[in-house]
Amino acid sequence: MGHHGCMELIHGSCVSIDGQGVLLLGPSGSGKSDLCLRLLDDGAVLVGDDQLELARRDKAVVAHSPAKLAGLIEVHGFGILKDVAFSKEAQIKLVVSLVAEKDIERLPQAEPYLLLDVPLTHICLYAFASSTCAKIRAILKHEALAQDRLL
Repeated sequence: MGHHGCMELIHGSCVSIDGQGVLLLGPSGSGKSDLCLRLLDDGAVLVGDDQLELARRDKAVVAHSPAKLAGLIEVHGFGILKDVAFSKEAQIKLVVSLVAEKDIERLPQAEPYLLLDVPLTHICLYAFASSTCAKIRAILKHEALAQDRLL
């Protein structure tokens, strides 16, 4: 781990969509694995389910799965799926907090999420809504275009 604080172990799931990392956070039962599966079904690549190691690289935060969990994902009602194709790591572009449907604001004030002192785009979504995967993809596209405009 080292003392320079550039590595952190967190509870969460992460997928890569067109090379962009999406970090799913939320309490147990909030739908992290479920949403992860739906994103995978929709063409995303697994980075890690349940536990992730985060590392800071310059102004980026990179997530990867601890070795013992690589390629594993939990399917409620079935158990652990093994040997799922996974990406070794992904740079996190979007942090999604999974919350109860009633706790989602319609037009929230966008507050960045600080991970290892790096501000990242952050949204709160309800994991089990049918539109959640589409929302994540739309926001990623929007953010990528915004980045291009800044460069």
